[in-house]
Amino acid sequence: MKNISKICWLIALVLIIIILGVLGFGYYKKKTLNIPNPTVTMEIENYGTVKLELYPEFAPEAVKNFITLANNGYYNGVKFHRVVKDFMIQGGDSKGDGTGSPTFADLYNSDDENAKYKYSNGHDATSTSDYNIKGEFIANGYKNNTLNLTEGTLAMARADYTSYSPTLAEQSYNSAGSQFFIMTTNNHTNLDGYYAGFGKVIEGMDVVHNIENVECKAASTDENSDGENSSNQNAEISTPVTDVKISSVTVDTHGVEYGKPDTIEPFNYMKWLYAQYGMDYTE
Repeated sequence: MKNISKICWLIALVLIIIILGVLGFGYYKKKTLNIPNPTVTMEIENYGTVKLELYPEFAPEAVKNFITLANNGYYNGVKFHRVVKDFMIQGGDSKGDGTGSPTFADLYNSDDENAKYKYSNGHDATSTSDYNIKGEFIANGYKNNTLNLTEGTLAMARADYTSYSPTLAEQSYNSAGSQFFIMTTNNHTNLDGYYAGFGKVIEGMDVVHNIENVECKAASTDENSDGENSSNQNAEISTPVTDVKISSVTVDTHGVEYGKPDTIEPFNYMKWLYAQYGMDYTE
């Protein structure tokens, strides 16, 4: 029995070494063979092509997440749902209104309802569970991302729960999922260090500026969507009158395997709010 146990342990050890070797070889190839960073080709219906370079050296988890979702087809057919002139264009939400989140089914390209997944903290998840990734920027304690949000920078969008309570900064910082934005000017240095930049436009900035100048209407008072309150005078004028649709997004990793991102459980704002009043929250 002892010999069998030793053999099992040896087999497990060999498998672990092989897996680590495969992943490590991808990074070895990139560092030693001067392989280019991942390049993104984004086709936008009626507008043209935007090419971007991704920067895993600044935000590796954001890059892993974007590559995986893009090459799984998640962004195909998704809109730029929020456009603010002299600021940025934002897309990547499968719901098309700023309220959507990616699920493990999107990340693993599987709709198997019986599949069992886990968040990086070990908590159980299913194929339909939403996930977020950690905010890779200075304000969140991540010092390696020094990329400023200048014109053409690609960055992860996230929620801002601090508008409800200043105690929710950490929850805000770690709320990115699938949504991204592309900066259209250099005039927002106040965002540097507060959002995870992870790439840059290398071709097609004229396409981005054309989208920036589309006619927009008021968003809903709560989200960037067509709601009953879209005529509210205080609503942001940021929802394109005519849909700006992404036909396809593909990423060429030049043979490097970047793997899946670390995942975290999304913050449940309603549960938190109920708890402030000593109430139980049920979905």
